[in-house]
Amino acid sequence: MSVRRRAVHGKAAVGMVAVLALALTGCGDEGKSDKPAASTSTKPQGGGEASPSGAVKSADAPPAQIIATVNGEAGMVLTINKAARDAGGFLTVEGQLKNTGSAAYVNTAPWRGNELNSSGVSVAGVTLVDKVGKKRYYVLRDTDGRCLCTTGLNIIEAGQTMPFFAQFPAPPTSTVEVDLSLPTFATATVKLSG
Repeated sequence: MSVRRRAVHGKAAVGMVAVLALALTGCGDEGKSDKPAASTSTKPQGGGEASPSGAVKSADAPPAQIIATVNGEAGMVLTINKAARDAGGFLTVEGQLKNTGSAAYVNTAPWRGNELNSSGVSVAGVTLVDKVGKKRYYVLRDTDGRCLCTTGLNIIEAGQTMPFFAQFPAPPTSTVEVDLSLPTFATATVKLSG
């Protein structure tokens, strides 16, 4: 075979590879939108701020509603943003735990209350008290006995904010507020919604 003939076959092979690559690229877009992809830049647009994780906070987003704020030991602060009845007969309480102190907070074990099962370090010790109905509500458990609440709270570093979540049986609709108690924190009166 001559050198010229090899070159022609080589060009044909390169052309076939390019055509196949193009065809395969076109086949890989099934189910995708024809809209252009969103920019992956972390540069904020519209006056928002970029967080260290690269997420952009919108300047137009309203701040989370604060229902209650209570102080705990060593600079810990619990902020409650939501206490709402769910359709299934549950009451969900959400917020944040923030370490405003100058050192890591390591005394999270009391938050789990008398927890004797596999929830580990959690906020399972949080309770709600309906003073009018004279009833105390404890955190719900799943079928394995683990709390339906925030878990894995071993150490909270200085300045760190952790999500807070706990789910309870819903008090009667006539109950409009409850006292929320988490060990090492002051008691907070929380208005219910839903």
